[in-house]
Amino acid sequence: MIGKCLQFHTISNNFIHTSQLKGLKLRSTMDARVALTHIICSEWAKNLTTSTLAFDIAQFFPSLNHQLLPLILDKAGLNWKILIFFKNYLVGRKTKCLWNNFISLFFNMNIRISQELALSPILSALYLSPVFHSFENCLKILKIPISTISFVDNSIFIFQSKFILHSNANLFYCYNILLSLLTKYGLVVEHGKTDIFHFSRSHSLFKLPPLNLSPLWGLVLLPKDTWKYLGFIFELQTQFQKSYRFLCKQGDFHNQMYEVAW
Repeated sequence: MIGKCLQFHTISNNFIHTSQLKGLKLRSTMDARVALTHIICSEWAKNLTTSTLAFDIAQFFPSLNHQLLPLILDKAGLNWKILIFFKNYLVGRKTKCLWNNFISLFFNMNIRISQELALSPILSALYLSPVFHSFENCLKILKIPISTISFVDNSIFIFQSKFILHSNANLFYCYNILLSLLTKYGLVVEHGKTDIFHFSRSHSLFKLPPLNLSPLWGLVLLPKDTWKYLGFIFELQTQFQKSYRFLCKQGDFHNQMYEVAW
């Protein structure tokens, strides 16, 4: 009940960033796939290559700062009673154990935000919302037209261009900017899971240069012929006709939506 109320309020006042697709009602992995597929195919019609940079946040749920979270909830415009509830709910907790006739003394047991916690989906979305809003403001200043899809600790940058080197340069800048923002919120990217994938109509790896992130973390990302994202497998030879036919079988409502998208 509390999670639904939080979601209704924060979506109503546009606090949740539009790129966030997890932890929210009526948003799923299928929505992420449809959005990405639509972007790719619409840019192919303009003879542009779509480049994606995917990355994961390491130890996301255990890394959430419990002192920072109430400040974010306050920024979202929530009632002061809710702020007090979460301050008491997440930190300063004590408990004791009862076993038959034995009762232990009170001991500290702060509740950690974990994947199993009922409120974790909406709280994680709220925690990341200021990051993506700040990131969007930076892109407006730099005039970099990059799209973002965020699925809790999994996110991707999407950039379209006729030139891969141009795409790589902008992906490099955006990766650097977001790393700085995440660091301020106590979050760290797991660089070993960062992937680059280009959706090019040429379907060839020979003309795709690597993305050099060595000035940041010593990484040089080589383009791949297969990429797995949120359980979906994309291949360099993907034409999306089969994906379209599969998605259109999901129901009448989905058929109408996909007809508009395509």
